[in-house]
Amino acid sequence: MRRDLAAWGERAVDGARLLARSALDTNPVPDWDHVTKVDPEGAKKLPLLYPLWLAETDAISVGGSSDVTPANTAAAFDLLAPLSTPVCHEPSGADHVTEQSQDAADLLLIPEVLNGDSEALVGTLGLAIESVREELAPELIRRTASWLPARLADWLAGVATSLLLSEAAFEAYIVQNPDSAAARESGVTAADRLDATDAKRRAMAADRHLESEIVYLEYSGTFGGDEAVEILERMDGALVRSRVWYGGGLADAADVRAVREAGADTVVVGDAFHRVAEREADLLERATTELAADASSERVREWVAERVDADGPGPRFLSTVPGVDDPVALAREYTGTTVRAWLELRARAERAREEGTSPTVDVQDTTLRAALAPVVDDPDGLAATIARAALSGPVTGTADGSRQSEQLSASLVDAGASH
Repeated sequence: MRRDLAAWGERAVDGARLLARSALDTNPVPDWDHVTKVDPEGAKKLPLLYPLWLAETDAISVGGSSDVTPANTAAAFDLLAPLSTPVCHEPSGADHVTEQSQDAADLLLIPEVLNGDSEALVGTLGLAIESVREELAPELIRRTASWLPARLADWLAGVATSLLLSEAAFEAYIVQNPDSAAARESGVTAADRLDATDAKRRAMAADRHLESEIVYLEYSGTFGGDEAVEILERMDGALVRSRVWYGGGLADAADVRAVREAGADTVVVGDAFHRVAEREADLLERATTELAADASSERVREWVAERVDADGPGPRFLSTVPGVDDPVALAREYTGTTVRAWLELRARAERAREEGTSPTVDVQDTTLRAALAPVVDDPDGLAATIARAALSGPVTGTADGSRQSEQLSASLVDAGASH
């Protein structure tokens, strides 16, 4: 009798939850227009004044498919912590989820690949759950309540594991570029690419059975074009609760408009953002030789205007952000501010070298601090962090991005301005 009552009660709860899912938007993932993916890999750089660029996006997702470690993940979170933009964590390994990452991230995104091998769908998740249940949760309980009896501590570890999963959002990936690192990691081959009909069906299974908060159509560095548009159109209206994200090869506003009109709720841009830093490194190197350390703001603006046009990475990235009306003008503004900040830092390092002292980080009354003030709560602290990273440069033998200086576009040490 009690078992029947319990079963009836569970069915009643499930029914109420189903009605809520159908009638209300219960998805914990906000309906963002634009997400920027930040890869902690050391080779994927951030612009020197990355808070300016990232202030334009709705959210940031930290994660990557290769050369990502707990150390460089932690370093990326340290750099992003002062920003007001929400930061999500999309771990590519079970050991990347730590107490520190949980504290730093506003949302944990757990990937599950719908067209990969079984390891990508449930094997990796099983490993992650095991890591949380047997390592992360017990360690947290030991540190905070070491006096608990072993049996109670073990029970609480199980509860904590379930709670973590209930608060996470699941990303049901459809990976369509078999040549990408994401495909290699998830066992997706050319034979596993889905047509529009199969993609819709798997998306519906993810939405209604797996209850995935996100269905993610991923082309990993290539634009899906007409094929992606057809898939998104098939999905549009077929899903009840899942948000539909699109990522891959978005180069400009036209690409974004095409996938959003087809049904994508959110566009995700990663490579386009990191290419801003690649181009910036080249511009800063040229500015070092072509501009005086005390160049006027007008001279810097003229210099930047000659080198930043609509086809450059900065304007292209900003053109993918809905709501940015003039990507070229905004990219020139951010690039010009970066050049002025760079020249000031370089001049400081040069003076320190001539005086035989170590560079000090005094960020008051600097272009760097003034630029950060409107977009972060603690401009002094973040300006000091960026300045220290630029002045210290990478440490020999530390190439995995675990140092903050590894992640920035340029280092004054590399530019020969320090000693």
